[in-house]
Amino acid sequence: MIFQAVLSNRDRPEIGVITIPFPIPEEEYAHCLELLAPMGIDHPVEQQCNVVEIQSGYQTLSQMEGTLINLDELDYLAKRLDSFCDGEDEQFEGMAHLLELRNVQDLISLTFCCQQATVISDFSNLKDIGQMHYLNTHGGGAPVEVIKNLDAEKIARDLIASGQGKITPYGVVYDNGMELEHCYVVGAFPPYLYTQKVLDVEIASPRDPAEITLLQLPMPEGQLERMLIRGGMEPKDVFDMTAIPAHCPSAVVEALSDFALSHGSIGTLREINQMCRALEHLTSAEQAKLAAAVQFAQPEYPFQIRHLAENLDEFDFIPDVKTPAEYGRYMIEQSGRFDFDPNLDEYYDYEKYGNDHISRQEGQFNEYGYICYHGTLSFEELMMEDPSGPEENEGMQMGGMA
Repeated sequence: MIFQAVLSNRDRPEIGVITIPFPIPEEEYAHCLELLAPMGIDHPVEQQCNVVEIQSGYQTLSQMEGTLINLDELDYLAKRLDSFCDGEDEQFEGMAHLLELRNVQDLISLTFCCQQATVISDFSNLKDIGQMHYLNTHGGGAPVEVIKNLDAEKIARDLIASGQGKITPYGVVYDNGMELEHCYVVGAFPPYLYTQKVLDVEIASPRDPAEITLLQLPMPEGQLERMLIRGGMEPKDVFDMTAIPAHCPSAVVEALSDFALSHGSIGTLREINQMCRALEHLTSAEQAKLAAAVQFAQPEYPFQIRHLAENLDEFDFIPDVKTPAEYGRYMIEQSGRFDFDPNLDEYYDYEKYGNDHISRQEGQFNEYGYICYHGTLSFEELMMEDPSGPEENEGMQMGGMA
């Protein structure tokens, strides 16, 4: 937890307050919305939440007290702060203090450019100060040889002697010409990968293709719909969508691509989100098995991939087996079904045994190995759409909009 915020409805103080931790744990997101709704401060975009108090180690965040914010703005700011490396917190607080920032939009924007500033809180090691300042003014990185040959102490002495530093509670701050770039004002948040999920999806707004909404799936359904509204999407929109594998087999993304790119819709995204939820906790071995099942089944829709992931136990999979002979050898030597005698190796007809089994199982070799289906449902039934499929979803409302 980066901070806690005590929130209220400024126009209805008699309702009381609610305290929410940020970043919001995913399992608590829906509950937070349920608590905000009766207070009338749950709009997906409008700034309705009055900040009564911020409880945080970041002292500058208290400047937001008394301002209006949106729940997801605070959540996004907390995630940005949570990703900071050593020293970035001082840069953020020092520049926020110098610029006297109060509103959450400016603070979000600052998280993307505060790294240009230099903050000295300890003057005892000039070499470290010089190296830090050089990196801050050169995009945060430099070749090892360049750093090795720096006269870092001279750089530090020149910086201190410049007289451009400003004393703050967080150290002496040198802005190095940094200008606050307003990368966030309202609407879609700047693309940012907070944590590794199953799939990253980029969506171009139908009204402004340059405005990109980045979704890390799976995410809570309520949050998904709020992010789409924030990105300017409307219930009947069709939009361009790009799927980027994060922690899922490339075969899944390949199966999605043609469909997702040509049928970008809120209903499709719901299906992809549910699919990612089914893939979320798969082990590496299960992911390989799913990849083989996807190539075997040739699914056309996200719900079909979800069905495959939910029914992996109904498949037999032997990785890296590519021929009937290899399959037969595996079954006889390694499956544990037979008492294999290596002295009789030349008498085993691995290929014939493999072909016999394959013909009965209707299995398939693909780039991942050998896979076959043995479920109680027919394969056609397994791949059928859920009773509450797209037909029902199309009539649903998004974020309270018809």
